[in-house]
Amino acid sequence: MKYSKYSTVIIGSGISGLYAALKIEQLANTPDGILVVTKSELGESNSKYAQGGMVGVLKENSNDSPALHISDTIKAGAGLSEFNTVKFLSENSDKVIKDLLNFGVEFDRDDNGNLTYTLEAAHSISRVLHSGGDATGRMIELSLAQKVNENENIDVYENNIAVDLLVSEAECKGVIVFNDITKEYETIYSPVVILATGGLGQIYKYTTNPVGATGDGLALAYRAGLELQDMEFVQFHPTALAIGNGNRFLISEAVRGEGAKLVNADGVEFMQQYDERKELAPRDIVTRAIFNEMAKNNTDSVYLNASCISHEKLAKRFPTISKKCMENGIDISKDFIPVAPAAHYFMGGIKSDIGGATAVHGLFAIGETSSTGLHGANRLASNSLLECVVCAYEIANRLKSVNLNAPKQINKELKSIIDVYVSDDIEAYDVDVQELKSELKDTMWNNVGILRDENSLKAAINKINTIRNNFPYTSKCMTKNEYELRNMITVAQLVAESALNRRESRGAHYRTDFTETLENSVHSVITKKEGVFCFVE
Repeated sequence: MKYSKYSTVIIGSGISGLYAALKIEQLANTPDGILVVTKSELGESNSKYAQGGMVGVLKENSNDSPALHISDTIKAGAGLSEFNTVKFLSENSDKVIKDLLNFGVEFDRDDNGNLTYTLEAAHSISRVLHSGGDATGRMIELSLAQKVNENENIDVYENNIAVDLLVSEAECKGVIVFNDITKEYETIYSPVVILATGGLGQIYKYTTNPVGATGDGLALAYRAGLELQDMEFVQFHPTALAIGNGNRFLISEAVRGEGAKLVNADGVEFMQQYDERKELAPRDIVTRAIFNEMAKNNTDSVYLNASCISHEKLAKRFPTISKKCMENGIDISKDFIPVAPAAHYFMGGIKSDIGGATAVHGLFAIGETSSTGLHGANRLASNSLLECVVCAYEIANRLKSVNLNAPKQINKELKSIIDVYVSDDIEAYDVDVQELKSELKDTMWNNVGILRDENSLKAAINKINTIRNNFPYTSKCMTKNEYELRNMITVAQLVAESALNRRESRGAHYRTDFTETLENSVHSVITKKEGVFCFVE
């Protein structure tokens, strides 16, 4: 076992984690330095695959205002968005985006050098910023990763997965990580641990998320006794490229924002049957419409017709999508693009405030792994990247006056956590991890997907329990893949239990046996109590 100490440890290297590291280093006193831990390589994250863009409520956009953005966000959130959270995010948008520009992030501009704005679904006006056309997440990620690499006060651990939090008496003193290359454990003492581990898309058969989106931070927080909020709200993006199994390439909502139409195999538009906003209706509505069309016609996809957009504009605005489709023999300027829904974004997460603070002192959560109440039951397009940076900035602000010296002593409870990983006493089992992952993904897609009911959810919970019983590692595992599966099983059950508990349809959560939306909108909160799932009233 190795031991080290840092002033701040950030688990995750997406936009929220990288920006938090840079801002904390800039604003706070970090005598023991900052550590960024990533289980892959720096820059590989959900953020990298965000095509759509980042909401920018900028002062120079005379058509926009925080009031308009707040209204759009709350409408999309279906009664569960927290007004003060939305207001804070919107009002701090201009400041934080200008700060990103100072860190070398570039957003697309017109020929006169002015920032360009795009309209996306459920936004009342054009306010979404893009970078590299349809490569916004990747461009921001690259800029921030470069700054992190250049900063001598920030260390990076690659190929390390966080396996346990050092939590005792509602206070976090650090984290234990596992290096999948050397197979070594390390205990890292720190007064501040920030979970920025992204989403959980990999618990579903079809997802736009990369392979690392296995809900690690959520599982860590659950095992440490934290409250997790709104776990039933998984957003399924309506238009993923319907080619192949498993991970699917995202066809950004911005394509529809520029005028592309959803059609069936005969080229007939159908969205007018489901919502007067047609292709620009909120994502949950478009997703269910596509799902219904596929079921009605017994097909594996519908189609996106972008031929009404000029060839020049498509090439400039969507170079990544154009290239990916061309690799699959599809010329988006004239061919129909086969699309189908896929798990995309997670609205729930670790209950936290706008500055990432949780109920455990010293433990923070930001980005997709957190639940600040911003997104409610249905995320407004492109709010997620803005949330990442606004919350990261706010954490740095709060840590300016905090003593960030690493803890010097630990109690018996923390020592007992560490001792589990110090010991070499672990039995190796013959476990087909990939097969169990595949079973879990199928179970979640078929039973806890776009449409749910009591029977499907109970069947999912039973199957998840069977998978858990077939996975012998309850605490210490042998490989990163095993730790990921352990996390996926935990998170899948959290989602299924929460979906069963919410006996209504709201936003992205749709129950065919409870189709009405209740008048009173309440968050669901689930936590670990005496080894079982427990809902907080």
